[in-house]
Amino acid sequence: MKKKPTEERKPTKPTLSRWQSFKRLGVIFLMGGSLLCTLTAAVVIGVYSHLAKAYDLTKLGDMPERTIVMDYKGEVLGRMHGENRIIVPLSEVSPWFVKALLAREDSRFYDHGGIDYKGVARAMVRNFKDMRVVQGASTLTMQLARNSFPDLDDRSIHRKLVEMMLARRIEKACTKDQIIEHYINRIFYGPGIYGVQRASQVYFGKHASQLSLSEAAMIAGIIRSPVRFSPFRNYEGALKERDTVLKRMLETKVITPEEEIAAKYADIALHAQPVFQSQGGYALDTVRRDLDLILEQQEIEDGGLQVFTTLNKNLQDAAEAAVEKRLAAVEKQHGYAHPKKADFDKTWDGAQEIASTPYLQAALMVQDNSTGGILALIGGRDYRHSKYNRATQGERQIGSTVKPFVYAAGIASGFMPGTLINDAPIQPGEIDGADPGWSPQNSDGKFLGPTTLTDGIVKSRNTMTLRLGNYAGIDRVIDLLTNAGFSKPAERTPQIFIGNIGGNPRQLTSAISIFPNQGLRRRPFLIDRIVDKAGNIIYQTPVLESEVITPSVAFLMRNILAQVLDRGTAASLRNEYGFKEPGGGKTGTTNDYKDAWFAGFTDRVSCGIWVGLDKPQTIVEGGYGGTLALPIWADVMKKAVALGYKTEVPKVTLPLSRVTLCRVSSQLATDGCGQAGTAYEDALPYDLVPKNFCAEHQGYAAPPSRQMQQPGQGRGLFDRIRGWFR
Repeated sequence: MKKKPTEERKPTKPTLSRWQSFKRLGVIFLMGGSLLCTLTAAVVIGVYSHLAKAYDLTKLGDMPERTIVMDYKGEVLGRMHGENRIIVPLSEVSPWFVKALLAREDSRFYDHGGIDYKGVARAMVRNFKDMRVVQGASTLTMQLARNSFPDLDDRSIHRKLVEMMLARRIEKACTKDQIIEHYINRIFYGPGIYGVQRASQVYFGKHASQLSLSEAAMIAGIIRSPVRFSPFRNYEGALKERDTVLKRMLETKVITPEEEIAAKYADIALHAQPVFQSQGGYALDTVRRDLDLILEQQEIEDGGLQVFTTLNKNLQDAAEAAVEKRLAAVEKQHGYAHPKKADFDKTWDGAQEIASTPYLQAALMVQDNSTGGILALIGGRDYRHSKYNRATQGERQIGSTVKPFVYAAGIASGFMPGTLINDAPIQPGEIDGADPGWSPQNSDGKFLGPTTLTDGIVKSRNTMTLRLGNYAGIDRVIDLLTNAGFSKPAERTPQIFIGNIGGNPRQLTSAISIFPNQGLRRRPFLIDRIVDKAGNIIYQTPVLESEVITPSVAFLMRNILAQVLDRGTAASLRNEYGFKEPGGGKTGTTNDYKDAWFAGFTDRVSCGIWVGLDKPQTIVEGGYGGTLALPIWADVMKKAVALGYKTEVPKVTLPLSRVTLCRVSSQLATDGCGQAGTAYEDALPYDLVPKNFCAEHQGYAAPPSRQMQQPGQGRGLFDRIRGWFR
């Protein structure tokens, strides 16, 4: 029997082991994951690169700076608004600081393109190991990006990715030195301190180019936590940070071991720079208030402006010194019973600001007559103790310094300098609007009887002033005062005639200047012009003026007020305090010696001064304006003259006519006035020559006598015709 042939078996595929299957599957997943990661990374890079393009890289160098305030010559008085920063080029920064900064923040700065991948890997490993964020990977460029754009200042992954892509853009657009320059000028170095230049000035009192290795390492060390490690708050902590930076500099081989040791043991002298001068702060504070009115909010925030004021720094300093010197002398007087500033300084904690100081205060303003520009401004003795500006914000009764304006109103009403006014007790019902029993006294308690108008103000007679003000009328006097710069009084009372009206040195100085200014009031101002970063003048204060009294009235009042200095209540100015320049002024004292004033002028400048206590009370017995305020005025005005504000004898610019007047009626005299002994001769501006003859005394009315004309002035037709009848 035949055997069946055996069937051939087909070859079979080799079967894979389980391990091989897993291995192949792993490779597939790995390749797919890598591809997915690559695609994801590409998408992320693309998306965030696109987002990074939305940022304007020109903003990197656009940093808010402090606005600089200068006096009229360009001498720096202070800084305000913006950020406390002064931008300097990299070439003006100590190389030690650049080395310290890179060693501390980004030692591979010159080797990466904005992202330090080694640093990123190192940080990831460290953070994974510690299971928390203990190490960052921000390069200097990434920090610059974050500090330049406020919306990047958060800790999200989204922010970090934008920051990284933006750093790459910055690296392509800027050189390495430009990046460092932007960084060191932009970042925060401590409370209110931005940029390395201000950090160097505030901490060490020197320019950034002068930083030593030790100082540079300290500033670089506090960057990561400038508040916590501020040398002013935590000196020991700042030293440790310095040593850490020095160690890192040694590790990166930018300094030698010898340099590290020398820097560690180097003496560091901190230099605390005050925000304000103790007194000049009042002037700067006034500038700040004015800027808030002039500038837009964005301009204020950006800062970087140059504000040229009308202040004269030398005169401002002299005024501050004069105030302190003279008030300290008052505090040493026998019988002075109030706290002294020197004693208050010993107990003051150095931080607490008080609204009302217990010690003697003063305030003053000096004004350029020709423009209204403020040359010096003092609002108190110490800005640190109290920010209240007594020169511009306060209002105290101005006492007898109101009298020049009452007398000016009287002259404008027809009274003449030689007119007699009775210095006698006020009779019931004599003064309109006054209480029947009101009869104020003169400061010396005496009455002189009929006295000329000129002597009434020279000797500061209250009863004469009341009678003259009553004749001129309360409305005329109030209008003159408000037009001269005072606030309108709340009550319409004849007490205003002798000083019951509020005012401050700014108002009083501006008002008194109408007499040397031929009746014009020029609005006082402190800011002359504002210049932007590009050098363009964006604001300039115009000279604004208005006529308060006529030039003729101002001429007569100027002559009368000059006699106050020569023989009146301010005569000590000449014989005791040595002020010999031509000028005029008026003292002022309120009841019970609570306020002492002096306001005066030369042809170039005017100055008003107040002395008193914040809570009104008797300063010292006999504390008149002529004894408390006048000495300060003398010191300040003598300095003004020394600084070039030379004074001259006022030139007569008005055509004058010599006339014979009656002392009783203020009209042209008749022969009856001569017989009565009331006739006198005077030279008056044409427009003030009375139109009528005296009706009080009967007799022949003689025409006005010869005219007084200025050189070069010809006689008009009317003058020649009138001469024919002489």
